[in-house]
Amino acid sequence: MHKLSMLSHNWLVLKSNNETLRNTLGEIRGTVYDLGCGVRPYEQEILQVADEYIGVDWSNSLHDLKAEIVTDLNKPLPIENAVADTVVSFQVLEHLREPQAMLREAHRILKPGGAIFVTVPWQWRIHEAPHDYFRYTPYGLKYLFEQAGFVDIEIKAQAGFFSMLTLKMNYFSLRLIRGPRPLRWVLRAIFNIIWLLDQILAPIVDKLDRNWELEASGYSLIAYKKGINPQERFIEE
Repeated sequence: MHKLSMLSHNWLVLKSNNETLRNTLGEIRGTVYDLGCGVRPYEQEILQVADEYIGVDWSNSLHDLKAEIVTDLNKPLPIENAVADTVVSFQVLEHLREPQAMLREAHRILKPGGAIFVTVPWQWRIHEAPHDYFRYTPYGLKYLFEQAGFVDIEIKAQAGFFSMLTLKMNYFSLRLIRGPRPLRWVLRAIFNIIWLLDQILAPIVDKLDRNWELEASGYSLIAYKKGINPQERFIEE
């Protein structure tokens, strides 16, 4: 899981991502391929419920390269058909020029009845430029996954309007910490308090919005490759 510092400007989004995975661990099993694995923040948690974890990433990653398979996710993957029980991909789809190509390949390498779990940002700042190409609504996600052949698609919002707005303000305020070192210390101390309080309050205020999921910072999605009823995935033969 991501390590959280309550004085950080963005601990709320990391906490949300951690909770999203924690709530999905019951659907992860067997051999897991992490497409766009980065620094593998969820490897240990996944291995608590899975048999094998295989990281896949490209050589131009801005993070330390920690992948067993190095390849471009925009192109056919050097992985055999139907070898994965689960495919995961965290905050990666927006960085692909050809997202549909990756989804088709994920479908190909999954076993019948296998699951794919994905998280993507929605209202989020440009990051890892210039490799930041898309933002996805839940309707766009559903369409892309259906076109790739997936079924039983379930999409959930992460955070709401006030959490999203708070994180945007915090990222902006981070840029204001500049000047001589003593001034930077003072500014950071002030902002640390603001960041702590606003990220505690934002999820509480989110609950005042009946349609909070329409202003989400991002979405998570789980879907399946047709072949076995999802409820039968954990029945031992």
